[in-house]
Amino acid sequence: MKQQTLAMAADQDSGFERQRKPTRREEFLQAMDAIVPWAALCQVIEPHYPKAGNGRPPIGLQRMLRIHFIQHWFNLADLACEEALYDSASLRRFVGIDLGLEPVPDATTMLRFRRLLNANKLGEALFARVGKELQERGIKVNTGTIVDATIIAAPSSTKNADKARDPHMHQTRKGQQWYFGMKLHIGVDSQSGLAHSAVVTAANVHDKHPLPDLLHGNEQRVYGDSAYASQKALIASKAPRAKDFTNQRTRRAGEVDEVQRSKNRNKSRIRARVEHVFGVVKRLWGFGKVRYRGLQKNATRAFTALALANIYLARGRLQGQVRP
Repeated sequence: MKQQTLAMAADQDSGFERQRKPTRREEFLQAMDAIVPWAALCQVIEPHYPKAGNGRPPIGLQRMLRIHFIQHWFNLADLACEEALYDSASLRRFVGIDLGLEPVPDATTMLRFRRLLNANKLGEALFARVGKELQERGIKVNTGTIVDATIIAAPSSTKNADKARDPHMHQTRKGQQWYFGMKLHIGVDSQSGLAHSAVVTAANVHDKHPLPDLLHGNEQRVYGDSAYASQKALIASKAPRAKDFTNQRTRRAGEVDEVQRSKNRNKSRIRARVEHVFGVVKRLWGFGKVRYRGLQKNATRAFTALALANIYLARGRLQGQVRP
């Protein structure tokens, strides 16, 4: 049994604070600790993780993964996460750090862990493994897919060392407004509301081009907004049995087709579920703006954020199950 230090006892409020209730952060971390498949996700990273040898022993893999997820959940940069762990007892409890025995891993260690994930494209692997784990727990991918894309903004300023914008990002116009950044394209199951596929591109790539990569092939219905209108041939190339339930344009020659408008409204009742995923990733996880230069680094963050969003959206169904 691990000896309890005074620092750990203080973190666990062992009789010191009687008039206290759990915060929302603590309740969230307790829920995530219970339902995240830690062992399965560590298996994905373990072949690439440093092994103990002649040098300093590496920090435990699950501990680093927990810190990495904290950075996603609370939108923390490396140094900010290090300071938050020193400041917050609830975060230390979640990670398993006892300040009486050990320091918090520094920002450079967090940076190296993120670079390891990025170099081996482990964001995509974590996203795929979470999907597999959810299916094994009874949350199946069904026969309907909703496709959509959202713009993730990037800094457009050239006031930097290179005197230039990120060359991997591009600008696009939506309505009368111009945006600069990248696009996150996702395919979401129409029944469970969970993302099963994703593609990251520059913002100037039209929504229809990644469409075949967002379908799993067994669809019977495909939903999408008017950006995917008249793409039956593209849908059939990946899902030959799927019917096109994407919204069609309602205004032609200045006249509004009220019949088509009513059909679009009915389709949108189902299509709106894709916005729940974007809401978690962009609003709760804070991924409304890119943090890094280049598509690959941000793609790794996007896939990891989608994996965590799926777990979060399915938490009600997972909390009653025993974690493997």
